[in-house]
Amino acid sequence: MIVVTGATGHLGKLVVEGLLEKLPADQVVAAVRTPEKAADLAERGVEVRRADYNDPESLVTALKGADKVLLVSGSEVGRRVAQHQAVVEAAKQAGVRHLVYTSAPRATTSALVLAPEHKATEELIEASGLAATILRNNWYHENYAETIKQAVQTGSFAGSAGDGRVASATRADYAAAAVAVLTGEGHEGKVYELAGDVTWTYADLATEIGKATGRETTYVDLPSDEHAKALTQAGLPEPVVGLLVALDANTKDGLLAETTGDLRALIGRPSTPIGVTVAEIAGTL
Repeated sequence: MIVVTGATGHLGKLVVEGLLEKLPADQVVAAVRTPEKAADLAERGVEVRRADYNDPESLVTALKGADKVLLVSGSEVGRRVAQHQAVVEAAKQAGVRHLVYTSAPRATTSALVLAPEHKATEELIEASGLAATILRNNWYHENYAETIKQAVQTGSFAGSAGDGRVASATRADYAAAAVAVLTGEGHEGKVYELAGDVTWTYADLATEIGKATGRETTYVDLPSDEHAKALTQAGLPEPVVGLLVALDANTKDGLLAETTGDLRALIGRPSTPIGVTVAEIAGTL
């Protein structure tokens, strides 16, 4: 039995869908904070269990009888270590044979602003003694959806990433990698650095948006302080502004630029180019 946490989230839902293409529904458990949101999965024969990262008791119940567990990292930055620890402890208690965790690029050594919580989680997993696989997912194309929408409508977007490159892929690509690990053999003890095959800059992104819309699109590169000012004027809250500017600085420093063959090897095909996602988003507007 395979339990997927966060199974109604963007990534978790795609993993469940991928598992259902390979396994009978009664071998898949969707562990979710709000079971009502997984009614469609329940109708298809998937067992839905309540699992709240902030409620350790619910996690013990959700993972009962699990053979393999996919721990999709939580979305509450600053609270994730304690949340993930609760899942790891529940997995130990349940006698889980294989734990798979979605981490961040080079989590244990990177200066990436989001790396520390992933580093701490990887250390917790290692200390637990559970057989585990770490999927260090690079950025998702979908992280840039709002930027793409804005640029489609206005013909430009701003940032502070300079010529920094991004080795992103789609959520579906990373979900397919998780499915491959959960349904395959010999992945225990491995750390996979998952990234897109082709890296791109914000200027390249502007070019792709221009191709999709048929009009010239420009990327305006700003100093970090001016970028922060622009985001603040656009009405974004201070913590979000700080995070976005820090991520652009990380991008400028090349922390998202590493591309490896791990993703392509796991999914058995090239990763999805950023231009495909840009065209899909532009087509919805």
